[in-house]
Amino acid sequence: MSETLHSPQSASLKSPIVFTDDELLELGREVLRIEADAVLSLVDRLGPGFVQAVRLILDCRGRVVVSGIGKSGHVGRKIAATLASTGTPAFFVHPAEASHGDLGMITPDDVVIALSNSGESAELVAIVPLLKRHGASLIAITGVHTSTLATLANVHLDAAVEKEACPLGLAPTSSTTAALAMGDAIAVALLKARGFSAQDFARSHPGGKLGRRLLVLISDIMHTGNDLPKVGIDSSLADALLEMSEKGLGMTAIVDADNHILGIFTDGDLRRVLGAGADLRDARIADLMKRNPRTINADRLAAEAVQQMETLRINGMLVANNAGQLVGVFNMHDLLRAGVL
Repeated sequence: MSETLHSPQSASLKSPIVFTDDELLELGREVLRIEADAVLSLVDRLGPGFVQAVRLILDCRGRVVVSGIGKSGHVGRKIAATLASTGTPAFFVHPAEASHGDLGMITPDDVVIALSNSGESAELVAIVPLLKRHGASLIAITGVHTSTLATLANVHLDAAVEKEACPLGLAPTSSTTAALAMGDAIAVALLKARGFSAQDFARSHPGGKLGRRLLVLISDIMHTGNDLPKVGIDSSLADALLEMSEKGLGMTAIVDADNHILGIFTDGDLRRVLGAGADLRDARIADLMKRNPRTINADRLAAEAVQQMETLRINGMLVANNAGQLVGVFNMHDLLRAGVL
């Protein structure tokens, strides 16, 4: 057999059409316009079926099983992942594999979401009678409301598009975008209906930046014990500078005999004092400190501290208990190390 027929580069041997930069830019913009119009057209067609689909999933005692083949399968995997991360237990099953054993993963308490633009994907249509006999509910997302899949489903969601963005009308483009948007609409409606919060989202994404921002507490990052920079109210500026140098946090707390916070002195304060030309030889920290500094409790989220520090334009904060006593200290570097910033 000719080697040319199997060459992976044979398709690229055809000389490309020469386009100007402006023409290429317009081609991209046209695709985006077509796909945006396809999604917007869904808005007016969304009706009672969507409500029925959402309520069917809310009442589901099992899980949501998403299935599709080809490009619809790729979209289905994303929809399943979005559902799972926003409070609706879900997973993807390949329809061909379902016919060869994976159907056993689906229970009568589950809801199946089947995606097919034509609504006639043989692999999906083949398992529908088995799903129905098994007792699972079926939601179909198709582009043809008279299709086999749409007719057999408990609920049909119309994701038809006027045209594909592909100029040949062959590659799924607008249709997959519309199906993906429909899946997102379902997921977000469910999220709102379940009262799913940012904290709930973070618990299912503990390894991501959002999870760290929403789960890390001040107590997880603050310095305590012997690492706490603090001096008494009767200390000299020299004593405060020595404490700041030893602890390396760019600040020190000023406390009374019972460890109540009276003030704070930072590197920035030192620069301002030096710039003012003050005599530092006999300076007392009580005369130079900032009184009644902003503090935060150890059980607060580190993300809250980020917001306060950015608003106040400060690089560190003192941590106080309910009695106003010093229990910790942290700075921007600690937030960076924790992945909160």
